[in-house]
Amino acid sequence: MDPWPLRHLVLRTPRLELRPDDDAGLLELAGLAGQGIHPPAEMPFIVPFTDRAPGELERGVAQYNWRQRAELSPAKWTVSFLVRHQDRVIGNQSLSAEEFAITREVRSGSWLGMAHQGKGFGTEMRAAVLAFAFDHLGAVQARSEAFADNHASLGVSRRLGYLDNGSKLVARRGQAATELGLRLPAAEFVRPDWTLEVEGLDACRELLGC
Repeated sequence: MDPWPLRHLVLRTPRLELRPDDDAGLLELAGLAGQGIHPPAEMPFIVPFTDRAPGELERGVAQYNWRQRAELSPAKWTVSFLVRHQDRVIGNQSLSAEEFAITREVRSGSWLGMAHQGKGFGTEMRAAVLAFAFDHLGAVQARSEAFADNHASLGVSRRLGYLDNGSKLVARRGQAATELGLRLPAAEFVRPDWTLEVEGLDACRELLGC
């Protein structure tokens, strides 16, 4: 019995390959984060991890993902997919759930290195994990959140069919900011014109509660 079957899980789209993080790829991801994810004057993340000093930022990216991997269980899991294009790590796409066997609901989060933004990768990688969740795991709904001024993330959500799900005010860099909630019932998913390829899932089902 493989103690970590997620190492064999692969999602493939026309341009991208998504695999759960491994140490070599995670160090590449940390280096990518150090090169910049967004302009310094902006903060698109609910948890402002990019405000850390150089060195601390890269270490924090690695530690966060190690922690998610170590704490993964059928009751609560986050699969952090490394997104590769032409064999290079270009970003991160996570898929999370709590008590998935009961709720059948997932959440997603993602980021791309600045050099890889504006090329449609964000939509493609989110569509990949949504197709994976709905068609292969049996999810019935996905949720996401974004600040009202995070137009790139909201644009991806709109293209994929997400519906508004309320808003709230939160503190961001010492000022109030509006966080928008979004939900996507499986029936509302705007599917891409390609079919997701999935390998290595069967051995992971027990670990993911499905």
